[in-house]
Amino acid sequence: MTTKTLFSSSLACCVLLSTAAQAAEVSVAVAANFTGPMEKIAPAFEKATGHKALVAYGTAGKFYAQIKNGAPFEVLVSSDDETPIRLEKDGLAMPTSRFTYAIGKLVLWSTQPGLVDAKGEVLKGGNFRYLAIANPKVAVYGAAAAEVMKQLGVDAALQPRLVFGENITQAYQFAATGNADLGFVALSQIYKDGQYAPGSRWMVPSNLYPQIRQDAVLLQRGKNNPAATALLEYLKTDAAKAVIRAHGYEF
Repeated sequence: MTTKTLFSSSLACCVLLSTAAQAAEVSVAVAANFTGPMEKIAPAFEKATGHKALVAYGTAGKFYAQIKNGAPFEVLVSSDDETPIRLEKDGLAMPTSRFTYAIGKLVLWSTQPGLVDAKGEVLKGGNFRYLAIANPKVAVYGAAAAEVMKQLGVDAALQPRLVFGENITQAYQFAATGNADLGFVALSQIYKDGQYAPGSRWMVPSNLYPQIRQDAVLLQRGKNNPAATALLEYLKTDAAKAVIRAHGYEF
């Protein structure tokens, strides 16, 4: 082996060792509605940076309580902007790190073709047994669904037919499996790369519920973790935005 070859091999080893030494893990709390995009973003982030994202999915309300009680999350990718702001006020998040990574959309959806009409009149007609929504007390999309029903004046009439999911993922599962005839779900759950899931749907007009601004923030526990800051930066890249947009989110 020549001196040049030895030098090149040593240099390559040094680079690999340096990369391995710099690689880190980040514990991330991610909104349930963002499961689909995050399942693509996490491995792409690891491939691009060498850092690994350890992801937990859930609701903003429950994550807030867990973080307040010392849960070891370092980044919050929330389903709202209120929870990150509250964590900032509590001194548990870095205020200069927060940004909106997506605008969420609410959809009324059923696996049954023709059940949900283009204007959502099915909610007034009542031609169904059960309607699934996420728990409005802890889930942003559930709160949005409750507001839609209130705006339409059908909240009282539909109360006996509601099936509550712990989060938007469970609400979607109720509708997808037929345990509920239809459900209020996140657009990202039924839309991917320009294709909608089979069935029928009503894109809920944005004026019927508060805008769902989804913010990400660096938590105090992650302020000295390079993987945490790297993940937040990666969410701003064109590669991540392409994935987010492909699931129906806006910016």
